[in-house]
Amino acid sequence: MFFVDTIELEGLGNRSYLAGGERTAVAVDPPRDIDTVLAAAARRGVRISTVVETHVHNDYVTGGLELARITGAAYLVPAGARVSFARTPVADGDTARVDTDLTLTAVATPGHTPHHTAYVLNEDGRPVAAFTGGSLLIGTVGRPDLVEPRLTEKLARAQHASARRLAEGLPDETAVLPTHGFGSFCSSAQADGDSTTIGKEKASNAALSVDVDTFVADLLAGLEDVPAYYTHMGPANAAGGAPVDLTPPAVAAPDEIAARLAAGEWVVDLRNRIAFAEGHVAGSFNFEVDGKLATYLAWMIPWGKPVTLLAESPEQIANAQRELVRVGIDRPAAAATGGPDRWLRGGERPASFPRSTFAGLAGQGADRIVVLDVRRDSERAAGWIEGSVHIPIHQLHQRLGEVPDGTVWVHCAGGMRAGIAASLLDAAGRDVVAVDDGFDAAADAGLPVATS
Repeated sequence: MFFVDTIELEGLGNRSYLAGGERTAVAVDPPRDIDTVLAAAARRGVRISTVVETHVHNDYVTGGLELARITGAAYLVPAGARVSFARTPVADGDTARVDTDLTLTAVATPGHTPHHTAYVLNEDGRPVAAFTGGSLLIGTVGRPDLVEPRLTEKLARAQHASARRLAEGLPDETAVLPTHGFGSFCSSAQADGDSTTIGKEKASNAALSVDVDTFVADLLAGLEDVPAYYTHMGPANAAGGAPVDLTPPAVAAPDEIAARLAAGEWVVDLRNRIAFAEGHVAGSFNFEVDGKLATYLAWMIPWGKPVTLLAESPEQIANAQRELVRVGIDRPAAAATGGPDRWLRGGERPASFPRSTFAGLAGQGADRIVVLDVRRDSERAAGWIEGSVHIPIHQLHQRLGEVPDGTVWVHCAGGMRAGIAASLLDAAGRDVVAVDDGFDAAADAGLPVATS
């Protein structure tokens, strides 16, 4: 019997996999913190004999090269990928033994990248699962616009063909196990559900149900902005991800925290947005460790800017470090735990700002009130508060000067991004109220919601 274990990377919206038999296993698209994969193998009592990449990733730094080095495993990378390290190049139709009666077959599936390759897991020669990376996802496909703008339409057409190749070549009961689609911006849309098969995708995936021209037009029309840090992921992966250092960072005393803020460095408070609003170090930014920390912090911070982490506990610091190394933010400059009373110098008081709801916003007069919407373009297109200003969260740090005068009531779809935005505005000296509420409540509160 074979097994497939899923390694969830919730902060990035991705999955990695460990699959194998009684003695040996293959790791698919492993994260940079490879101890998670090694632990999964230890629980199964198997040796990792093979590591495979479906493509050169754009949204995280892989741990594949280091995992192969540590375990002595063969490192399989698509032959068309331009990389600068030794590996086993894989072409369409190549096979690799995983365990007794368990093999992998490489299937060229260009689209997400030109060299993208899926891997079909076969038991006794029968396909049982397909590791589809960024090709066929749950209800959608990987986006085709991350490599080169001039290739986007060509790759979108390739995605359509690749998805159909998988669907036509595999039995309906074959499990589809993608890397992207669970929150990653590498997906052209988010997964509808937690698991799927080839048969289910035939019934629901547009790549398998509409003609290529319609598919391409709809796919390209729905693409979101690309996170800024993606620019750095491809080159890091082409060079080979370096080993990570997850040891605790140096402890920052209040004087050092103040000095780093004065130097223009980023001091990031990892506590939940409620605690941050109630009291924080003036000038610090709030990125909740339990939110999409890696995605939004890496997207917004000037690349290479030193970051100091503040948290309630060493565990929060450790969790944040793990999230951040996955996107190439390797070492915090410093860290401190506790709360504002331990982070502020003698005589300093914590800064704070109010939180409210859409009902609270509806009770305000329009005079001197600015409603700031920090959702993505696609979210706003489905409905927005009339008269609101729109600046997506990932652009806000560079566009603070565009926010009109007045008290800023900032909202998103649920509250997390509004908390980030409120911290940026507060650090800039603006009077701000964080609307911590679901957007569906806006119309229920009587606010005028417009639609296109």
